[in-house]
Amino acid sequence: MTPEQAKERLVALFHGTGDLILREIVCGERGALFAYIDSLSDKLLLEQDVIRPLSECDALPQGLSDDEIRERLLSVTAFCQDIPALPFGEAAAKIAEGDVGFFTDGSDAVFMFSLRKMEKRAVQEPPTATVLKGPREGFIEEIKTNTALIRRRIKSPDLVFENLSVGRFSATPVTVAYIHGVAHEEVVRRVRERIESVDIDGVMDSSYLIPFLEERKHSVFKQVSSSEKPDVVAAKLLEGRVAVIVDGSPIVLTLPFVLLEDLQDGYDYFTDGWRATFSRMFRLLGAALTMLLPAAYVALQSYHYHLLPMEFLITLTSATSSIPFPPAVEMLFVLMLFEILNEASMRMPRYLGVSLSIVGAIVLGDTAVKAGLISSPAVLVTALSSIGIFCVPDQVGTLSILRIVFLAASAVLGLAGIIVVLIVLISYLATMTGYGAPYFAPYAPRIRSDLKDALFKVSEAEMMSRPLSFPNRNRRRQKTKEYDA
Repeated sequence: MTPEQAKERLVALFHGTGDLILREIVCGERGALFAYIDSLSDKLLLEQDVIRPLSECDALPQGLSDDEIRERLLSVTAFCQDIPALPFGEAAAKIAEGDVGFFTDGSDAVFMFSLRKMEKRAVQEPPTATVLKGPREGFIEEIKTNTALIRRRIKSPDLVFENLSVGRFSATPVTVAYIHGVAHEEVVRRVRERIESVDIDGVMDSSYLIPFLEERKHSVFKQVSSSEKPDVVAAKLLEGRVAVIVDGSPIVLTLPFVLLEDLQDGYDYFTDGWRATFSRMFRLLGAALTMLLPAAYVALQSYHYHLLPMEFLITLTSATSSIPFPPAVEMLFVLMLFEILNEASMRMPRYLGVSLSIVGAIVLGDTAVKAGLISSPAVLVTALSSIGIFCVPDQVGTLSILRIVFLAASAVLGLAGIIVVLIVLISYLATMTGYGAPYFAPYAPRIRSDLKDALFKVSEAEMMSRPLSFPNRNRRRQKTKEYDA
């Protein structure tokens, strides 16, 4: 293939895009062509280490085979990596990813120089996972940096990174990470097959893959864990889980997932067991307040007011007597108001979001109470419920939906409706499994050894084995004389 022919094919293949650079040079007796994407390749290194040495010597005489051309390129240029020879189709895909293709007379192969240059932000503490103690590094949008952050924590040849590509147009690099001999082969196989079966135009973030990795479709409950912290992902890999790293996303997915994970926090493992236990109890209390407090308020006010103390009932009656709406409608209105304020504050510029929160929570709430549209007890209940929802930030969406479901049940049946929905909810969650992991483990089914790091947490020295709540290999976690296999 001549450089002119290669140029014509590349222009046609890339549809004449303006950022495709085609540079022709002469290497002794041969004509040559360099092809690369302007914004993705390091032009300085290409000029200094490759083009200039080739232009100043007769490195490529006629009659050389592809292997001999490759050896000459390695010896003449200052390029220290391998230079693979690829067919035209594969080479074009690599050029689109940022590599530099080298075309020369007398060879149909394309010699590739890996000179990718992409801007990336520095490794810093993630805003969604700040800690008082422990590592402050967070993942970034560059996949190689993210794998290096994990590799730095698990310095073992058993740590495996399987590289895949997803997206017809984006060709997004996706890496499946696990520890050989610890992660269960069936879980690894199922995760790999699900990712390989994804056939969409492009993957912009790891969240694009979550619907393909979930086993129970259309469920409102979270089935895939995620984290921005390398230490958290490394700890889960050591337990036998599988991680999914997507290029362009600072969020790393881990599987299998059990509900109890969201009550745990990375900080729990950098403090003593008693402190971690109390923290988890308060997170559970916050989640319970979020789901049940508005519903309980409506049920007690509408159906079971006789259960309230007389002094509190008198105060409640005087506060709600002028409200034109029934308790359920009033509570639903206040919840919707808080949800709108929350959505608006998250999407507005940061300096305006704080002001909006103050205006919405204080000025708007106080004005609505004075106008007689809502009562002050309803505002208080909603505020407590909205604060509690952030005790478990990874379950905000699910808890918001469940809060409305419990509210509707209490409006129809009172406390009986809350109990019925609670029974149905627990029964549903108890039957859920994902990649062989019961959703309610280690409580349903009861796994005694895993109770050491469930709602209650003991010290690391007492956790001798890996969790049995999900499939894994090599149960032994510590080598001690007291360990009972």
